[in-house]
Amino acid sequence: MSDNEAPPPTIRSAYQEDIIRILVATDNHIGYLERDPIRGQDSINTFKEILQLAVKHDVDMILLGGDLFHENRPSRDCLYQVMALLREYTFGDKPVQLELLSNPDDGRAEGYSFPAVNYEDSNLNIAIPVFSIHGNHDDPQGAGPEGALCALDVLSVSGLINYMGKFDLPLSSASNPNPVEGDSGISIRPVLLRKGQTRLGLYGVGNVKDARMHFELRSNRVRMYMPSDKEDWFNVLVVHQNRVPHPPTPAVPEGLFDDCIDLVVWGHEHDCRIVPEPVAGRPYHITQPGSSVATSLGEGEGLEKHVALLQIHNKEFELKPLPLRTVRPFMLGDIFLAEAAEEEGFDVSDQIAVGKFLRARRTRLWDERNAHAVEEGEEELPRMLPLVRLKVDTTNVPAMSNPIRFGQEFTGRIANPRDVLSFHRSKARSAASRTATSADQPELSIDDPDLTTSEKLAKVRVQTLVQEYLAAQELQVLGEAGMNEAIRMFVEKDDGWAIQTHVSNALRALMKGVQENGEVDEEELDDVLVKLKEQHNHEYLEKARMGKTAKGKGKDKASVQADSDADSMLMEVDGGEDDGSDFDEPVPPPKKKKAAPVKKAAPAKKGRGKKAVASESEEVVELDEDDDEEEDEAPPKVTKKTNRAAVLSQPAKKTLAKKTGTKGKAGQGTLSFAPSGRSSTRAAATRAKGKMANVVELDSD
Repeated sequence: MSDNEAPPPTIRSAYQEDIIRILVATDNHIGYLERDPIRGQDSINTFKEILQLAVKHDVDMILLGGDLFHENRPSRDCLYQVMALLREYTFGDKPVQLELLSNPDDGRAEGYSFPAVNYEDSNLNIAIPVFSIHGNHDDPQGAGPEGALCALDVLSVSGLINYMGKFDLPLSSASNPNPVEGDSGISIRPVLLRKGQTRLGLYGVGNVKDARMHFELRSNRVRMYMPSDKEDWFNVLVVHQNRVPHPPTPAVPEGLFDDCIDLVVWGHEHDCRIVPEPVAGRPYHITQPGSSVATSLGEGEGLEKHVALLQIHNKEFELKPLPLRTVRPFMLGDIFLAEAAEEEGFDVSDQIAVGKFLRARRTRLWDERNAHAVEEGEEELPRMLPLVRLKVDTTNVPAMSNPIRFGQEFTGRIANPRDVLSFHRSKARSAASRTATSADQPELSIDDPDLTTSEKLAKVRVQTLVQEYLAAQELQVLGEAGMNEAIRMFVEKDDGWAIQTHVSNALRALMKGVQENGEVDEEELDDVLVKLKEQHNHEYLEKARMGKTAKGKGKDKASVQADSDADSMLMEVDGGEDDGSDFDEPVPPPKKKKAAPVKKAAPAKKGRGKKAVASESEEVVELDEDDDEEEDEAPPKVTKKTNRAAVLSQPAKKTLAKKTGTKGKAGQGTLSFAPSGRSSTRAAATRAKGKMANVVELDSD
């Protein structure tokens, strides 16, 4: 497989019994506009179609690349529908052909006995396992007793999906893209699978701040635990990051991943680019399935939506795009008003003429999609109201009609009548009106008389407006910094509780401060409140500057709400320790399960009726770390399993008391991946007693 090959990679010849078939999808954004009477069910309908495609193409597994949910706290209706669909289409008597070679208990919920991989649980009847990472919309948040949690954790402990790619970064460097000393970086442990002669390694990395991920990759601080014979494995890396810079947000370069990776599944970007793209100077390819629902009316969303059917045989692979028919059609057009009026001979104020054009275009697109589907033997779907966005250049046009009033003319004929028009002017303006943005003034001022209303709406940034507005209000009770952060969480993270939580915490802190001052005269009350507000605002800014604020709203402290820009997978390091991440421990927690009693308990799956898949031999896969210096220095201390949930607020003493049985060894650290041959497709153990164990040593790059 060479970067210079023009045609996409294909499988030349293979036995069907050795081919791993995976349905790949990203950015489902379930729950987007769920209260919209027209578009409310778009995301869930397309997710249902994706699961139906998995059943139709008889895939071995489903791989999701993040942002399964649009909101960090999905509604009950949203969770209900997703859980019902997963149970409907992924449970059943179909034998799971994928043999798990890594430890099924690696990453399980702490304090519970069920395995992390659902089809290894004898109590569940899984037909199609689903593996998923989290994205920036549904990332873990909070600081409860179980650590940072997200909706995927709920689905994971319910046995519906297999959540991977969750790890913890030290709290001390949460807000700092350049980590502090003692932070060891990011460690990625794989899910190792086998079908026939094909061996697959899945490496998942949930969303991290792009600046932090860039730093980790550039500094060679991303450690991937790989088999010692990694050249014989097909290694897939799943990430959810910016691939293209969106100022001021940076991007993650494509060429910084490990050369042992064969394919990168890239989530977060919504434009569909499934055909594998080679990376200059690197041996791997990148596929970008894109979103399954349009969450904006930009050009990238206008491409036809697909999911990918990935087929793997040994080191060969091929990707086949599968079109999604339930996606609402989207038409995007650019119109220069003056030219269009001359060429087409219509007046822009004539909504009837524009409506005829839109209806004709909508009908033709939907009919073409249905005709192609009928040719392939599928059912014809009823027409859907399309999404329409017209970008109108109003240069040299003195005035325009209200775009919302204009869209009301098409209610019932298009799906987005309120934002069908987008007005803008060309930048060829007089030199007096072209003022460069300086560092002293904000990028956009709402009081700028030189900007029209449409230009303000096109260039506005919520954070800039919030800062200007709050600065002008002279708040007497709430601090500007914390309120600004809460509003940004509300807008950018769709966190409907951010403002309420901040206000409640701030009021509670003020009440406590007033009570500590004893009895206060009514004349002095205003002065006390102002002093307390300034004190809390100063404390917030200090903590933000020191990088001590954690993402989310989990810490209920008197100061302020935590910093939402912190990485989504955070962990409070043990007090007094410099080790930062628990992945640096010489002996990871799964090491204590090396005696196979857990594995021998698995044959409780009798009566399931699934055929055997694996071999009779038992494999033990060991992961070796290269950082011997760190291992020699590490004392035998107790660590907490970090790839399920990190407890942000627990003191170190509690952690030690909880893990007194964990023993560390100063020598070379290993991780035992114990499952191999199964007599049933969902069992982790093997009934081959007395067989010699096949020991395979694995290195950490």
